[in-house]
Amino acid sequence: MPKRPKTPQEKKALSLTRDRRNTYGNNQKAARKAIPLRKALENRRVRHKDNQAVSIGSHLNEAALDIAESSARHGVNRLSGWKKCADEPLGEVIGRALKSREQREGRKLRARFNYDNDR
Repeated sequence: MPKRPKTPQEKKALSLTRDRRNTYGNNQKAARKAIPLRKALENRRVRHKDNQAVSIGSHLNEAALDIAESSARHGVNRLSGWKKCADEPLGEVIGRALKSREQREGRKLRARFNYDNDR
């Protein structure tokens, strides 16, 4: 049974729920550079920690070396560190923008009216 095509309204609803926007607070171009940089720094930190464990383990004994190698292989050192937080759905971002636009509407008129009443 063939799938029926989606209507434009269904496509829009899916887009608003599935599409995401980065609202962390920094510039979009900064995020494109910062996210890969943070991931690279975290990977370097983990590799450095693993290399230190292996080099120290080689001076001790065979059992310590095996433990260091297995923890490096299984990513034990990756439990903490930097993780990118999820972006927000497009529908929520648009809703917040519309709400702030409503709050801004007519504020100069309200300010002028309050100024005239204070005199």
